[in-house]
Amino acid sequence: MAPTRRWPVISALGVVQILTWGSSFYLLSVLAAPMSEDTGWPLAWVIAGLSLGLLVAGLVSPRVGAFIGEHGGRPVLAFAALVLAAGLAILGLAPNLPTYLAGWLLVGLGMGTGLYDPAFATLGRLYGSEARSAITTLTLWGGFASTVCWPLSAFLIEQVGWRGTCLAYAGLHLAVTLPLVLLAIPRPPAHPVARSVGPVRGVRLDGRERRAFLLMAGVLTLGGTVTAMVSVHLITLLQARGVALSSAVAYGALIGPSQVGARIVEMAGKGRHHPLWTLTAAMVLVAVGVAMLAAGLPLVGLALILYGAGNGIYSIARGTVPLALFGPERYAPLVGRLARPSLVAQALAPSLGAVVLTHAGADATYALLAVLALVNVALAVSLWRVR
Repeated sequence: MAPTRRWPVISALGVVQILTWGSSFYLLSVLAAPMSEDTGWPLAWVIAGLSLGLLVAGLVSPRVGAFIGEHGGRPVLAFAALVLAAGLAILGLAPNLPTYLAGWLLVGLGMGTGLYDPAFATLGRLYGSEARSAITTLTLWGGFASTVCWPLSAFLIEQVGWRGTCLAYAGLHLAVTLPLVLLAIPRPPAHPVARSVGPVRGVRLDGRERRAFLLMAGVLTLGGTVTAMVSVHLITLLQARGVALSSAVAYGALIGPSQVGARIVEMAGKGRHHPLWTLTAAMVLVAVGVAMLAAGLPLVGLALILYGAGNGIYSIARGTVPLALFGPERYAPLVGRLARPSLVAQALAPSLGAVVLTHAGADATYALLAVLALVNVALAVSLWRVR
């Protein structure tokens, strides 16, 4: 496909990512409290819906990647729009908690077939070894998901309530996401996917590549754990150090712009450096930011800017490093397999953080985050030896 045809594809996928992230992963950030207050369902069980969805996404991700490797991402992303619409409709109409949780099973299936990893695999299948710049640009679009959808959700709640908000997002998937996928995402070029029997089923990896695969899986697992714990417990952790609620919220708001700013810097590099530099820089920035928080340094804003910048380019590295390490032919199925541990970690990490906070306190939670982030730096550095 000619380079001039890329912008319509990437822009369409960018809108799809904004709506998909905003109506799934970021949905409960605004809707959880109104849901609990209106229905009387325990807030913990309301939030558990997202963990259930992430577990489902992790379970299906390897098959999703393999399918995209064979057939391209268009049918998968179209399916994601349909099941997200169905799942959100069930959430909006749920008369009881079991039905609500059942709706998250479908939303989770939509997440597993529609978030970054399937989108990265789609771009890798379309553009092969030239997909790096497309992946980087797509993460820039995705960085605006909360910026767009949190205010939209708040507005919709005021107008139509939380149930109407879920139904409105369902309608947006049918009216916007699905047509964009069907009209803008082309069929991929035909190429064979390398096959054999091995540790990663259906994909040929030699000994060095297997070590690289396991190291990358470790990076994604620990990265998902740290990100999920910080996302859910940051305000509580800051308040435990004496930061007022309003200040904690203001500090947390620094993360989003830092993510987008770091992605713009990465885009400006135009792929001149190996993606492992991006991954290593991401893990170092996250580790420094978390370590500053754990040490109690009076530079909370700077710590969260560094953390946000690292997390921003980490989203790029998780898509571009496997492409560089394993090549375009095996990219889609391997991205699907690498997504599983990260999604499962994101599902379980908030509960882990809650247990540590409750039984060991904020200092122990900060220490745990710092240790996990530092171990991830070591894993990223180890990838250089086996690339």
